[in-house]
Amino acid sequence: MAEPSRDPPSALSADFMSFSPGDTASRWLACADLQQEVYRHLAEYVPRVLCQGGGVAEQREELALQLMLLAPLEWFLLGGEPAAGLPLLRQGGGEALCGHVFKVGEPTYSCRECAADPTCVLCMQCFLASVHRHHRYRMTTSGGGGFCDCGDAEAWKTGPSCQNHTPADRNRETEEDPVSLLPPAVEERSYSIFSIILQYAVDLLTWEQEDQLPAGLEPQQRSDSYYCMLFNDEVHTYEQVIYTLQKAVSCSQKEAVSFATTVDRDGRKSVRFGDHQFCEQAKAVIVRSTSRQSKPLRVQVMHSALVAHQCFALKALSWLGQIIQYSDGLRRILCQVGLRPGPEGENSSLVDRLMLNDSKMWKGARNVYHQLLMNSLLMDRKFKKLFAIRFAKNYERLQSDFIRDDHDRQFSVTDLSVQIFTVPSLARMLMVEENLMMTIIRTFVDQLRHRDAQGRFQFDRYTAQQAFKFGRVQSLIGDLKYVLISPPPQWSQQLRTKFLDGFEAFLDLLRCMQGMDPVVRQVGQHIEMEPEWEAAFTLQMKLTHIITMMQEWCSTDEHVLIEAYKKCLSALSQCQSGLPDGEQPISLSLAGHTVDTFRYQVSQEKVSIHLPVCRLLAGLHVLLSRTEVASRLPEQLPLGDLSPHLLIELPLRCLVLCAQVHAGMWRRNGFSLINQIYYYHNVKCRVEMFDKDLAMLQVGASMMDPNHFLMIVLSRFELFHTFSATDLRRRFREANKDLAQQNTLIEEMLHLIIMVVGERYVPGVGQVEPLDEVRREILHQLCIRPMAHSELVKALPENGNKETGLERVIDSVASFRKPGVTGRGLYELRPEWSKHFDLYFHHYSRADQSKAEEAQRKLRRQNGEDTALPPPRPPPLCPPFASLVNLLQSDALLALEGAVLQWAGEPNGGGWTESMLQRVLHLVAMALLEEQQQLESSGGDEVVSFTFSSKITRPGEAPSTSGSVLALLESLQSAPHLEVHKDMITWILKMVGNIKTTRERTSGSSVSVSHGRRPEETVRDKDKAERKRKAEMARLRREKVMAQMSEMQKHFINENKELFQQSMEELEAAAEHSPPSSEPTCATQICVGPRRVGGAERHQLVTCILCQEEQEVRGHGRAMVLAAFIQRSTVLSKNRRRGILDPERLDPLFMHPDLSVGVHTASCGHIMHATCWRRYFEAVQQKEQRRQQRLRGHTSYDVENGEFLCPLCECLSNTVIPLLPHACSPDRSVEHPCLETWLKRTTQQAAALDSTHRKQSHGAAQQAEPAVPDGFGVGFVPRNPFSSGVGEMINTFSMSAYKVGLKVNPNEQDPRVPVLSWSTCAYTMQSIERLLMDEKKPLFGSLPCRQDDCLSSLTRFSSACWTAAPIRTVQNHFIRLLSVLVLVPDSQLEDAPCFLDVDMFHLLVYSVLSYSSLHSLDQSGRSSVDSAHLHLLHLVTVAHLVQVLLTSTAGEPSMDQDGEESEEERLTCQLYGRLRDHLGRCLPDVSSGWRLWRCVRAGVLPFLRTAALFFHYMNSASPPADLLGTGPGQWEALCSYLGLPSNLLLLYQNHRTLLEPLIHRWCCHPGVGQVLHGGGVLVRFPRESNRLIDLPEDYSILINQASSFTCPRSGGDKSRAPTLCLVCGCMLCSQSYCCQTEVEGDDVGACTAHTFTCGAGIGLFLRVRESQVLFVAGKTKGCFYPPPYLDDYGETDPGLKRGNPLHLCSERYQKIERLWRQHGIAEVIGHAQEANQTLVAIDWQHL
Repeated sequence: MAEPSRDPPSALSADFMSFSPGDTASRWLACADLQQEVYRHLAEYVPRVLCQGGGVAEQREELALQLMLLAPLEWFLLGGEPAAGLPLLRQGGGEALCGHVFKVGEPTYSCRECAADPTCVLCMQCFLASVHRHHRYRMTTSGGGGFCDCGDAEAWKTGPSCQNHTPADRNRETEEDPVSLLPPAVEERSYSIFSIILQYAVDLLTWEQEDQLPAGLEPQQRSDSYYCMLFNDEVHTYEQVIYTLQKAVSCSQKEAVSFATTVDRDGRKSVRFGDHQFCEQAKAVIVRSTSRQSKPLRVQVMHSALVAHQCFALKALSWLGQIIQYSDGLRRILCQVGLRPGPEGENSSLVDRLMLNDSKMWKGARNVYHQLLMNSLLMDRKFKKLFAIRFAKNYERLQSDFIRDDHDRQFSVTDLSVQIFTVPSLARMLMVEENLMMTIIRTFVDQLRHRDAQGRFQFDRYTAQQAFKFGRVQSLIGDLKYVLISPPPQWSQQLRTKFLDGFEAFLDLLRCMQGMDPVVRQVGQHIEMEPEWEAAFTLQMKLTHIITMMQEWCSTDEHVLIEAYKKCLSALSQCQSGLPDGEQPISLSLAGHTVDTFRYQVSQEKVSIHLPVCRLLAGLHVLLSRTEVASRLPEQLPLGDLSPHLLIELPLRCLVLCAQVHAGMWRRNGFSLINQIYYYHNVKCRVEMFDKDLAMLQVGASMMDPNHFLMIVLSRFELFHTFSATDLRRRFREANKDLAQQNTLIEEMLHLIIMVVGERYVPGVGQVEPLDEVRREILHQLCIRPMAHSELVKALPENGNKETGLERVIDSVASFRKPGVTGRGLYELRPEWSKHFDLYFHHYSRADQSKAEEAQRKLRRQNGEDTALPPPRPPPLCPPFASLVNLLQSDALLALEGAVLQWAGEPNGGGWTESMLQRVLHLVAMALLEEQQQLESSGGDEVVSFTFSSKITRPGEAPSTSGSVLALLESLQSAPHLEVHKDMITWILKMVGNIKTTRERTSGSSVSVSHGRRPEETVRDKDKAERKRKAEMARLRREKVMAQMSEMQKHFINENKELFQQSMEELEAAAEHSPPSSEPTCATQICVGPRRVGGAERHQLVTCILCQEEQEVRGHGRAMVLAAFIQRSTVLSKNRRRGILDPERLDPLFMHPDLSVGVHTASCGHIMHATCWRRYFEAVQQKEQRRQQRLRGHTSYDVENGEFLCPLCECLSNTVIPLLPHACSPDRSVEHPCLETWLKRTTQQAAALDSTHRKQSHGAAQQAEPAVPDGFGVGFVPRNPFSSGVGEMINTFSMSAYKVGLKVNPNEQDPRVPVLSWSTCAYTMQSIERLLMDEKKPLFGSLPCRQDDCLSSLTRFSSACWTAAPIRTVQNHFIRLLSVLVLVPDSQLEDAPCFLDVDMFHLLVYSVLSYSSLHSLDQSGRSSVDSAHLHLLHLVTVAHLVQVLLTSTAGEPSMDQDGEESEEERLTCQLYGRLRDHLGRCLPDVSSGWRLWRCVRAGVLPFLRTAALFFHYMNSASPPADLLGTGPGQWEALCSYLGLPSNLLLLYQNHRTLLEPLIHRWCCHPGVGQVLHGGGVLVRFPRESNRLIDLPEDYSILINQASSFTCPRSGGDKSRAPTLCLVCGCMLCSQSYCCQTEVEGDDVGACTAHTFTCGAGIGLFLRVRESQVLFVAGKTKGCFYPPPYLDDYGETDPGLKRGNPLHLCSERYQKIERLWRQHGIAEVIGHAQEANQTLVAIDWQHL
């Protein structure tokens, strides 16, 4: 590499020492041309200080930069020492604006009650000090770049400032120019230096040459040193860039990843440094290898001096940003300098130049200058306005640049629009002065140039590039939304004019959408290619809020509303100009009425679902009614121009299209149409689509003759001939091949009529308030089922402020039910609101409707009411819509109703359906309710024109010769095939009777209508009485039947008296004989030693889950196994840092008391034959091999590691435990030797064996052979008590424990194999004992069956696994274990560990289980294995007592006990005294025996409990009653069960002479003193249980911590996915390239790598920004789990999408903790992955 000639670092250091910034500043002050002088200084020093290609240390570079380049600027600006001058500038008083710029991921808060719009946010500090913390607020995480709006009066309705930013004096601040507060000299100098530095920075950042520098900055001698600079783009992936760099600059993968990460973060990075030719080579390779698929990566070869100056330009801009924080005056000066017009005229100010070159700059440069703009121009009220004007003038060009660019919007200057346009005063000023609204809309329309012949947008056949552009153009809609977000409180004439100009431009946009994406019904064959439909709906969704906001603006000013209405009407007229032309006019007649229309069939012609102009007009028309402009100023409205026929035409076609799609007539048009219909009704679009179409039909129907309206509807539904034929039935059968389609259309048409008349909950259509509409939506959602808050929010349309109005009404309609440990909080409908249920609610989907109907009928049955679901009482209509009710009594509708009722009389006629009849009954009921309401409101004074009740008594008109509607209903009431509708028909007939009596009463004597109760209520009372009578009769019948049965039973017993007598006697006799043998008393219940009570006679019968055969568990029988899962664990670890470093050389025989890594076994408890399991597992393996050839994904289990799912419960397993028979009863014939005798004999046996083994190994003759005790056969080979099948399974489990525990390959010859089997037994016992202790459960009887079976099988397996290993290996282990406790004579075991470094429970288990190998050689028949177990327990217990005393903290002061010293305390003091004698000064002096005994008792208890569990399962000894509960007397019961004295110190006291030398030997081990002096890991007893870390109650505290967490690898960069380890509290940078490491040959992310050091492969993490708990097991398995943080509605918020404040739910966190402590994480992951296959596809190792 050609290293350029440049100053050696030593030369720079010499400069550094001699440089004086003060002198430089003085020189500048004295010179004539300041710019020239500063430029000369920069030209000399910048290339020397920055970008020294050799890789100068960053710290040195920073120091030199500060001293040589920035310090002179500060000295010059302040005219003296900066440290003294800067604080003086600060004295101007507190800031009125906060202006804190948000970092990525920082929490932001928006008050839902006081914010002017959702973009108004506070930082955490301001929020906590503001009034809004007690309001309803929304919490989100910032994407970075915005700033805190605290102090901005326009952003908040109340409480604009927090306590920290309350302005001192508002008047003074507005009037006074902050520059005048600066000293005049500082003011003058800051003008000049700011001008020079800003000019310098702008010149360099907008500089386009690669080899030259701006005038005045050329270095004196040019070196041939260049950088090959790689720039970021959003086209190429990380992988492509990494691969290309490895090839181009031959760097390692790690370096390439680092380059790629920096390029992505900063926007550019130099990848090579050297002479020009050297850099050009790299550039050529990069360009060549990335230009194949797409445009190549941008690479430039730049002179090193230019790069250095560009770097300094950014540093200088950051410095300016910091300096102006000191004083508002300096900020104002910088603003003036930035916006001062340059010599070139228009757009020549420095800020303009920066903005207009924005898309040419790299990401890092953009970020720095945007930050400066925010700190300066946007923080100064006066200049914010001037900047806004510049921004608006350049708006079109900036947007065009952004759309051509490929960087995200957050890196574009256009993103600043949110800071400007959301200020209402600025937005309106720009609308008036710069015609902003028109500019935005025109820019938007200009960018979408793809049109069809009629000028409509055309999105099909969009190229990828056009689709990308369309995505970027949508940001313009966001800007328009910001401008319109708050309607003006008062209008000026100019604002009216400009708004209406903008409105006209908006209508042009809507005209381009009117009728886009038309569809034609496919007949014959299916559509070949699905047409593009998403773009049009995306546009519609984006514009939904804009359209609503436009209407809101119009509603605030009558003049604007009228003008907008006129413009919209003329736009619609232009769109519809060609509608009736060319169509064939026809005349329709029905029920004596005739209407002229034209022939049009939706099923044959083009039809479009997009009709925004039409829908906007409907919205404005409803507003005219709502604001009463229509009734007050009718002369100003062009109502005469309205042709109702044309108004309803397009919406009606759209609704008919939906009906035909439901009827299955458009199946061949594919999914695109189904999706369009779905979104048309969907909550995101329906407000400005379906709802407005319905409103337009209501507008048309209210202006037309109701019969004409219905005839046109029938015609468009293509049903006219069905109802107008002379003989309905015959015509009906002949005309239509497909009856089902026809019936569905009739149902849909009737439903439409119900909606047109019944939907009145829109302010302006019905006399209701906006909240009534929301209340009705909620009510109907809750009629389906109880719902969570989030479900309700999703079901309600949001307004532009992301509000639904839910919270204001929910409590009046529903009651809240809090969640449990799982699930969510639910809202349930209050019972009094169910009477408002409307079965034909217009926003129900078909599925919702049937669910709601079912739920409501069920509810009514439960309440003992009839199952009729009549319509609720509707609110009155507004005057312009009042004529809608006449639809209900129109002749045409009566003819329709009569026809359907007549068809319904035929039980098996296929021409009608249940729901058709149901809809007709609903319409009749609506009409009756309407009539009743009019009668009530008229009070008998006026004549009620609504006479439906009399019309239904008239017989049918000419074509249908049926009887009247009423007569038909009466005939249907008793029809057996209409049982379902009987209640409804009864309700209608009663209603008719009530109305009749009311009319008679009012016409006769004009009495008041009701006697305090409504007619329906009296009807209901009668029904209730009838039901009560029926229920009483049913009860009497039941009682009678029960009495009969009882009588028969007695009769049977009397007849068979002898039989009953005999069986009773047998039972009594059995009871008398049983007690002594079955239940031994507490005193005799012992689980270890010769006096133990064992269960030899217990035969265990089990059933195989695979073949269902029963089998007895026997040592020589067929092998039975239990599915199990073994895993490494650190749940009990007191030292996570000490993992298994070298598994090949590790000796696991002595477990350290810190339990750093253990092996845990769990089981689901399901049993199989070993042969059945083998077959099953082989089948799983074969299936997996076949599957892998097809697709190479992971499954929820890894067959290569021996994993499988339990065949019954699908629980993750990776081995099987063999089932072995229970232990034999103790041999009572053998005498029980005392401890001393046994110890002597055992040490002799051990010594003899040790000597024999050494002889066999080395062949060397010993000096003196140790004496062999009688009957001890050193060479004897014991018989294996198990069949080969059982032996094979013992081997299988041993190998699994070995393989998982040490993470090594299987090796049956390894002497460590049996140790790992014992280890998993001991560790599993310990972890279960801890769980029981912490959950305060009894030691026995509280474990679930699966854990009980697992421990039982595991312990019996462990006691037998020595038979599968070479006996000599096991004997060696026993000798080594024994040597920890006693001295084995002549043995050469010098490596016995310090007894403080041995976990005594593991020692007990290992020595008890390995003793059998020694005992099996003793053929004297004089010794019992049970005696040995008891003596080993005694020995280990004493050792543990000493261990507890040595590590106790009894020396710490605490309360003392008064009174007599007990024996326990005396003996404890005595033993402690002996230990102090042995150890000298290591132990503190403790005088209180009470305190010592308390420490000992607490410390030994866990050991005794686990020992009791161990011997209980090993010897199958039933536990005493005291240990089945948690009452008093636990200690005594435990000691007695273990055959120990309750005063444990007696163990030492009674064998003092024997134990004293042993204790002396233990204490004299060099390791003991070392540990006690702090040399090793000192573990105190009892060991505290591990818990997950404490989490803060408020989630935003966590978000705040995470936002300040920087990635540890990429130099202070904010982590994108900060993730918290719940086990140790470590924060990690997850899911990013920068923090990937290599584990066992694979690249893994930070979380996966952390699990191997912290959790032995199991990890629990909280992804802070996503509010998601992540479980990880190994490299390939993981799942997401509900987080423990809930909002006030009892719901989690993954991804923080809803933004409700979250608080810690301790029960849920405890549940996660319990899962972890039960070792259930792997099982949860397995079940989750099995249930959800998408989880399997995630690359968990990269998280």
